Amino acid sequence: MDDFLRLSASTARFTYGAPRAFAFGDEGRLLWYLRSTGPADAFDSLWVLDTATGAETRLADPRELCPEPGELPAVERRLRERIRLVAAGIGSYALSGDGRRAVFPLYGRLYGVTADGTGRPQQIPAAGPALDPRPNSDGTRTAYVSDDALYVEPGGRVSPADGARWGVAEFAAAEELGRSRGHWWSPDGVTLLAARVDESALQRRYFADPGRPELPAEDFAYPEAGGPNADVQLWVLGPDGDRTRLDWDAEAYPYVSDAGWESAGEILLTVQDRLQRSVLLLSADPATGRTRELSRTTHPQWVDPLVPGTPARLPDGRMLTAADTPPATAGGTPSGGAARALAVDGELLTGDGVQVRGVAGLHEGRLLIEAGLRDPAEQQVLLLDPATGELTPVADGPGVHSVTASAGTLLLTSADAEGIRRTVRTPDGREFTPADLSRPLPYRVVPVLERVTEHGVPTALVLPRDHVPGRRLPVLVDAYGGPGYQDISAEPRRWQAKQWWADQGFAVVTVDNRGTPYVSPAFTHAMYRGFSEVTLEDQVAALQALGARHGDLDLGRVGVRGWSYGGYLSALAVLRRPDVFHAASAGAAPTDFRHYDTAYTERYLGLPQERPQSDDVYERDSLIPDAPKLTRPLLLTTGLADDNVHPSHTLRLSQALTDAGRPHQLLALPGVTHMTPGGTKEKVMALELEFFRRELG
Repeated sequence: MDDFLRLSASTARFTYGAPRAFAFGDEGRLLWYLRSTGPADAFDSLWVLDTATGAETRLADPRELCPEPGELPAVERRLRERIRLVAAGIGSYALSGDGRRAVFPLYGRLYGVTADGTGRPQQIPAAGPALDPRPNSDGTRTAYVSDDALYVEPGGRVSPADGARWGVAEFAAAEELGRSRGHWWSPDGVTLLAARVDESALQRRYFADPGRPELPAEDFAYPEAGGPNADVQLWVLGPDGDRTRLDWDAEAYPYVSDAGWESAGEILLTVQDRLQRSVLLLSADPATGRTRELSRTTHPQWVDPLVPGTPARLPDGRMLTAADTPPATAGGTPSGGAARALAVDGELLTGDGVQVRGVAGLHEGRLLIEAGLRDPAEQQVLLLDPATGELTPVADGPGVHSVTASAGTLLLTSADAEGIRRTVRTPDGREFTPADLSRPLPYRVVPVLERVTEHGVPTALVLPRDHVPGRRLPVLVDAYGGPGYQDISAEPRRWQAKQWWADQGFAVVTVDNRGTPYVSPAFTHAMYRGFSEVTLEDQVAALQALGARHGDLDLGRVGVRGWSYGGYLSALAVLRRPDVFHAASAGAAPTDFRHYDTAYTERYLGLPQERPQSDDVYERDSLIPDAPKLTRPLLLTTGLADDNVHPSHTLRLSQALTDAGRPHQLLALPGVTHMTPGGTKEKVMALELEFFRRELG
């Protein structure tokens, strides 16, 4: 590896030393977060910033608590995969209701610490290797999960031994629905709301380490498209052993995407139907378990899940929900004109000029929102008056701005080509900056951003820093292309690797084809009932449009690379459009969505068993039948410990290529997961560079 790749690997892509996982406590006086000691330190410690003084205090150092930590318990390792956590040390923490005490897991052990900084963290007794500890309102009791059972300390086991998993989020919720937890304390800190997860109907998936054949295979329950899901129930567990099940039509609405206590006498839960066309906010009585509907959000294709903070009840009792503005008529934007909006009691509050991305809460009597007002690559922070719809900017300069808020105190994060800046702003106007000890980014990258084709597809072009106009460059398409992720963003860290690729002698092109978020709902929903056609059509059209605008792009030498859905795009490109794409590196590609998970796949493609043979989108989107068509160089890569896109996806395609006599390369990485931690990504990039130089010249 060269200097950049070594630096990227040793700093976890320039994230070590940067503060993360922020949470306010004690009515906004305390700002909790995790941070390591510098750019070469992988181990995050727990810190707190006192907004009264600006002082930062390290409360817990994982190396002092666990000098010889050992391996993570399997359940915690899998949870870290679900939430994409790569840092070592203290990976997460939870605050007591008053925000003055934190508890956290560390290699299966539990610890608690208070914010006054007067004492060392204390180990909390646990029944076994523990996961997801949660303190109650005053921090006197801690709920946690061990061996799929829910415990309270002090106290003991509170969930029955009925063969189910208690207090955890099932795979679909954690991976696809944004809910990674499975138990919640009541406001009085006495009663627990807990998820009961029965996975007995699910198939098992297995991993074996080929480098250690003496070890048994590891297995876990996986909800495959068209097959059974986990049976998820919610129960109220009282202090005296009494249990009450929350009652809703779980057969019609099996997915629980959110839950929690609104007050001592009310629980709010958000449930969805299997195809995610209807989302219900329900109020539940914890004493009886009876529920009633507060709001219903529907969409004929799917309800976009990318608006955190909704649905919710406003202080005056009205319901805040996400909605789509109507499509534009003639003269609208190229993407169709609709916007992701907010509605109060069904009445639209925002219009076509505001693409709402999240609701951070209330501030100064108004809604604090994150939204896009201009280019999809940018994001602003705004105050929205729920009575009039009036918008007031809080952070709206070029770049990506985000916010966390509590009791009038804001944490504003701003990212642009100059870097990432974080500012704590108190109600009385004082400002503090949590120290960022990460490695400065090596490149200042300002990609050429353009909207192309009749669909207004966002594109980005990065050229070598020493590029001389008139010199023709091979093209490398470096894109994701799938739903739920925006590749083209003003966030600077994601451009570092693209600039490195450009400096190796490529014109690096990124295309956010239809189906990706934040342009408009119409743009996103264009991928409904079919991944391959829309993805490939937009990638080809955008590439050709850029080639017409930029004469230095040599469209006779085009490579394509990607991971996960980007790996699918890469393999798809050379299999179906070898006239456009001349070599591909496909990493962790879901080659047949019949073998991917339920919540993701069915949201976009529907149930496999309900598709007529003449309109089988699963067959159309599968890469396996295309194997005999391969005429271009193809490098396939898979991590053999990937529990998201199981290695069988890549191996099935490799087998089909072998059966068809189609030469290809296969790189199988023992022990590597979907996140490619520990420098694996950079090592693969070095091999990809050799591959593309050889195949593209």
